[in-house]
Amino acid sequence: MILIGENCYESGPNNWKCSTLLSDSLKNLGIPLRRFKTGTPARVHRDSIDYSKMDIQKGDDNIIPFSFMNEGKDIGNHKEDCYLTYTTLETKKIIQDNLHRSPMYAGIVNGVGPRYCPSIEDKIVRFNEKDEHQVFIEPEGLDTLEMYVQGVSSTLPLDVQKQMYKSILGLENVKIMRPAYGIEYDCIDPTILRATLEHKDIKNLFFAGQINGSSGYEEAASQGIIAGINSAMNILGKEPFVLTRSDAYIGVLIDDLITKGTDEPYRMMTSRTEYRLSLRQDNADLRLTEMSYNIGLATKERYEKCLNKKTLIENEINRLKSSILTPKENTNKALEDLGSMKLKTAVSLYDLIKRPELDYEIIKDLDTTREPLDREIKMQVQTMIKYEGYIEKQSQQIEAFKKLENKKLENIDYNSLSGLRIEAVQKLAKFRPETVGQASRISGVSPADINVLLIHLETQRRKNG
Repeated sequence: MILIGENCYESGPNNWKCSTLLSDSLKNLGIPLRRFKTGTPARVHRDSIDYSKMDIQKGDDNIIPFSFMNEGKDIGNHKEDCYLTYTTLETKKIIQDNLHRSPMYAGIVNGVGPRYCPSIEDKIVRFNEKDEHQVFIEPEGLDTLEMYVQGVSSTLPLDVQKQMYKSILGLENVKIMRPAYGIEYDCIDPTILRATLEHKDIKNLFFAGQINGSSGYEEAASQGIIAGINSAMNILGKEPFVLTRSDAYIGVLIDDLITKGTDEPYRMMTSRTEYRLSLRQDNADLRLTEMSYNIGLATKERYEKCLNKKTLIENEINRLKSSILTPKENTNKALEDLGSMKLKTAVSLYDLIKRPELDYEIIKDLDTTREPLDREIKMQVQTMIKYEGYIEKQSQQIEAFKKLENKKLENIDYNSLSGLRIEAVQKLAKFRPETVGQASRISGVSPADINVLLIHLETQRRKNG
């Protein structure tokens, strides 16, 4: 359902076809549906904006490519600036005077909206003490005149939208190319899914994206590739492919959805993972390329590039460990100039980089045997040295986590297990976790309940011995 003020109609986004018959099919299969809501801001004409009233937001000078296959390529020539501006007291008044015309506040809509990406109406109501809100003006692309008004999604009617957008600093003469609108949509309870995103009771039926209660392009795409991989694995008769919480943010997202469910459109944030020190953007290729290659996705060229990178990192770390500096006068003078303590005993370059005031680049003049390396290699080396103790501690936590993830729970009658609390029996029977690890993350299942499950599994293992 598209929501623009009093004008509410069935459609997909951008006047695409809607999928009401899909909902009917799911209901016929006995799959209950829920109602969520998301929204999008207006797209406005770039030539109708007064950028002089806004703060320019430049892109990075040193561009780090999203893909590791683009490392070293010249990708910095096609950049567009973004701009920061603000709503005004006039914006606030326009919205307050017209709240009754918003479907959300008129009682027309029952869907639950995203807490982390609220509409401008929600911001005005929930943060009434604020007289202004940030607005980012972002280009839709290099080959379009459309600009995206980030932070001002709305379901207000078009006549109100025109007043509202023109009350924002720099948008006084703005021309709306596409109005803001809300979308109310059907979704399932994702706890009915396995970690492969296959339905627990309906073989070969996979779900991915917004229908699982998530919101956002990346969230949808990441589920899509996992569901696609596993549907192919099913057809080929191969083992399922599962990313865990310690493997990738994709694993965290899917595990959260299938073990905890969601009462609002789910967004992936770094704070949701316990292992964010290990799940970094700079080591995504080192974590995942081999897995991808083993299931037939990553090319041999990509895999070999990753292996070469891994070797270069290991070689450089070993070289730094074996490169020793002694407390000579010229060495200590150089360290003093860098604001660091003199040496009293011999120390490796590896340990020198650990000093808070030093890093891999700063000590380059003290490193006489250094060979040129790519930026991403140097970044990895520095990160692994600086955070060695923390990374090691997290690695131990991950090992403990994997032990629970490897303990499968299959065909267990939880009512027959003595020692489980009633709430745990009810939750385990409802969610049917596939592993002890999943069970431990279900609300209402305590550490004591997990111990009961572990004892049961060990007893069964000895019986089957």
